[in-house]
Amino acid sequence: MTSVTWAQVLAWRMRRQFIDVPGDVSTVDIARRLAGVQAQVPSAAELAVAVRQATLRRGEVASAVLDDRTLVKTWAMRGTLHLLPADEVAAYLVLCAAVRNWEKATWQRNFGATPADLEAIAGAAAEALAGGGALTREELTTAVVEETGSRHLAEVLGSGWGTLLKPLAWWGVLCYGPPQGTRVTFTAPEHWLPAWKGLPMLRDEAARTVVHSYLGAHGPATPEMFDNWLMRKGNRKKDVKGWFDAAADGLSTIEVEGVPMRVLEEHRDELVDTAPATSVRLLGAFDQYVLGAGTSALYLIPAERRAEVSRTGGWISPVVLHEGRVAGVWEAKDGNPAVTAFEDLPAGPLEAERDRLGRLLA
Repeated sequence: MTSVTWAQVLAWRMRRQFIDVPGDVSTVDIARRLAGVQAQVPSAAELAVAVRQATLRRGEVASAVLDDRTLVKTWAMRGTLHLLPADEVAAYLVLCAAVRNWEKATWQRNFGATPADLEAIAGAAAEALAGGGALTREELTTAVVEETGSRHLAEVLGSGWGTLLKPLAWWGVLCYGPPQGTRVTFTAPEHWLPAWKGLPMLRDEAARTVVHSYLGAHGPATPEMFDNWLMRKGNRKKDVKGWFDAAADGLSTIEVEGVPMRVLEEHRDELVDTAPATSVRLLGAFDQYVLGAGTSALYLIPAERRAEVSRTGGWISPVVLHEGRVAGVWEAKDGNPAVTAFEDLPAGPLEAERDRLGRLLA
């Protein structure tokens, strides 16, 4: 079996993800190529787009979400907010919903809601949003309570981080709508998104879309690596295997330093011919290059440095890449990136990249 090294894989991923050479690409192009852009922190999502564009396009993220509606902001992989192409988002939601973690006793104890509670919330929310309007969290809670007459649901909906709204997003009941000042709103994707294809969608069809998109940016990979990216390995192994079986047409197998992994057939020869990278690049917090692999990937992040990348509270640090590996972290000080290196870095390329990021941060 043909074999490649991790150095080749990382160089190929950097090129595929518009990191090694930024492209003449739109925000939607980037979100599609990366299989989504994490948007839990809006400024991090904007920087993830900006570092991949040869020419900065100010305001394009907001315009794609709010004006063109070609991107949608909603809860998706790992239960976190993402920007996803509006014409593909249904496929991602179908696979995210397969985790069904709300059926587990521990989830119900932690969040105080049963599957029946969620179904009641979903029904009331769908009714409240049926007219195509947008409601704040408080307005949505009020509508749910009025519809169901349940004060219990008001209490559980008042909890932080939108935990109970995530399954509703995966079921296609709601997504983020236009903000009201500093307050977020929720709306129904069927009314908000011109490209919304609706749910339910066949899971095999969804699997092909998502697996191929993931491998196109973060491959080669195993089903376990895919599930770690999708739901932190929360899905049943037989389900994940079934998704890869459904996506098999167009896939090939290649060894990465002795481990068989899946890759898109159209990318196999290109990957084999890829030379290791030598560049230095700076990426922002929560970047998909790191999230696609996961912070436990030893080929990307040294084990002894993981705590500096994956910090408390779920924060993923901005990182320095050298030869495709995480070779340091950085933070903005006085508008410029201050680097903490894990190893010796070539001074010239590092300074050039710090200058580039400094201009973007400004």
